[in-house]
Amino acid sequence: MPHRYRVLIFLFFLVFIMYLDRLCIAVAGPRMQQDLALGPREWGWVMGAFTLAYALFEVPSGMLGDRIGPRRVLTRIVLWWSAFTVATGLVSSLKSLLIVRFLFGAGEAGAFPNCTATVSRWIPAVERARSTSVFWMATSVGGAATPLLVVPIQQAYGWRAAFYIFGSLGVFWAAAWHWWFRDTPAEMKGITAAERQLIGHQPASHHRGLPWRVVLHNRNFQRVLVMYHLYCWGAYFYLSWLPTYLQTGRGMTEDQMKIASAMPPLAGLFGVLAGGFLSDRLSRKYSLRMARCSIGAASLIGAGACLIAATLVRGNTTAVVLMSVGLGIMNAMLPVAWSLCVDLGKQHSGAISGAMNMAGQAGSFISSVAFGYFVEWFGSYDLALMPLAAMLILSGITFAAIDPSDRLIPEAQVAGLASP
Repeated sequence: MPHRYRVLIFLFFLVFIMYLDRLCIAVAGPRMQQDLALGPREWGWVMGAFTLAYALFEVPSGMLGDRIGPRRVLTRIVLWWSAFTVATGLVSSLKSLLIVRFLFGAGEAGAFPNCTATVSRWIPAVERARSTSVFWMATSVGGAATPLLVVPIQQAYGWRAAFYIFGSLGVFWAAAWHWWFRDTPAEMKGITAAERQLIGHQPASHHRGLPWRVVLHNRNFQRVLVMYHLYCWGAYFYLSWLPTYLQTGRGMTEDQMKIASAMPPLAGLFGVLAGGFLSDRLSRKYSLRMARCSIGAASLIGAGACLIAATLVRGNTTAVVLMSVGLGIMNAMLPVAWSLCVDLGKQHSGAISGAMNMAGQAGSFISSVAFGYFVEWFGSYDLALMPLAAMLILSGITFAAIDPSDRLIPEAQVAGLASP
């Protein structure tokens, strides 16, 4: 098996474990809220504590990966978040839960930017979108597996046990990754010269910092930030509030919620696959803008429409189907958006994707907190969901205006940054 495919297998399991650990609290949410006496407002802040820290540390962790390589950075990230997954099972109050979730988010920040940096170093340009879809597939697999695993564990042993079990998995991944992986193909033993040649140009060994003043004034980059910020308003609902929405807002039992919560991520799996392969095919046949923007815009607008429709139907089955279709459509955008960071960032893809995800997680923070307040203000989980759906539609409109071929850094400055 080519070494670049082995790298993708590592990234798949990294993200799979990450989503087990991240989504465990969402599935355990109804029991935790009851046990710790937390209302919608307090639970919104618990969900927001993670995303606030995650947003704050995205760019530093992405830049660190660009500078010293994803081998060491991802090892640190996985060990950190694993420790605070276990610590979540030890909390006894709202205050301790907020602290632990904030530190969890600080440690997990940079995982996706460093996955993207790994793709930029190890994957040839014509394979990047579908290669990126590999680790985004893991979000869907992890999202589907989490409720199916957490609910039986907490029914048998209580909600705390799930955090203890899941927290141990990352230690094994980190040990294997640090032992086997190397930051560039040139450092990897056993890789063939043909594969090195296929992968192509590697980032300069003398890495220089990204000129943020230039990048931040680039309108194309600004659109990327706005697009992902608005996207995360709607997307984070699936990662944080969905089990509570189904069980508390729609009156499902815990066992019904277990199955219903697994359906949207399964649909999302097909969306990720379709988006990555279709984007690579369109990039070979048409322009890069067609390959990225047509999929991104259509996915987000369609997802928003499905989410609005789900709030208007009475039947739980119909609502779950609409939400599943919505997430499936939405997830086609993910490999496209993160490949966009490689298109625009080149050797700075870790920093650029970190900035994009920072803007996105700011949206996740605001929406996760706001949703709790919306529920109390409107007296309805369905009405509270409509503003989040509207944000997805606005995100799709913004995506249509992005130009993947527009360099964030002028050509002359790129050469200056890469020179020793």
